[in-house]
Amino acid sequence: MTEQQKEQLEKLADLVLEWNEKINVTAIRERLEFMKKNVEDSLTILGMPEISRAERILDLGTGGGFPGLPLAVACPEKKFVLMDSVGKKLKVVADVAEKLGLANVEVVHARAEDLAQDPAFREGFDLVVSRAVANMSTLSEYCLPFVKLGGAFVAYKTASAAEEIKAAAKAIKLLGGAPVKITSNGTDDNEHIFVIVDKKAATPNKYPRKAGLPSKQPL
Repeated sequence: MTEQQKEQLEKLADLVLEWNEKINVTAIRERLEFMKKNVEDSLTILGMPEISRAERILDLGTGGGFPGLPLAVACPEKKFVLMDSVGKKLKVVADVAEKLGLANVEVVHARAEDLAQDPAFREGFDLVVSRAVANMSTLSEYCLPFVKLGGAFVAYKTASAAEEIKAAAKAIKLLGGAPVKITSNGTDDNEHIFVIVDKKAATPNKYPRKAGLPSKQPL
């Protein structure tokens, strides 16, 4: 990573924390902790083949812009769509992206259940990433409809998610995903694991179901 990119990441933290004084963007208010748990953690996917080969990437449920904004700084040659259903947080994300000069970022305000039916987005991404707080079955129904055949969905999860990952196997198969692969980020604290789902078949048109159902009635 270049010195300029490192400076951009530092500025990113400053900008989000500044916004956080006005809008509740993140529960983490201490700068060093913010850098570690939001910025650095977002970047732990770098080097994985799924992101190395991807050209168009969707960050679903980006919240305050994570992992999408740090990844966009680190990968200026790739195109990122940062999507969330909470408009006030996306206002922050758009402002930060503009102030950082990130021409490779598009911000989209939508629910996954609706946007996934838009031909401009459905099965239009090489990679979908998410740190969103949802169980793996629900998250798969949100994310896999956006993944191209041959692409992948990668969820940032904790090691304690083993049961929910196991329970999601049926949903993932139904949605066109291959059996999951799990890898760690290799950090000492090992807070996150990555759950990798390759897209091997088209997602049936009826998925995702209408708004609210994926979370209320997981597949």
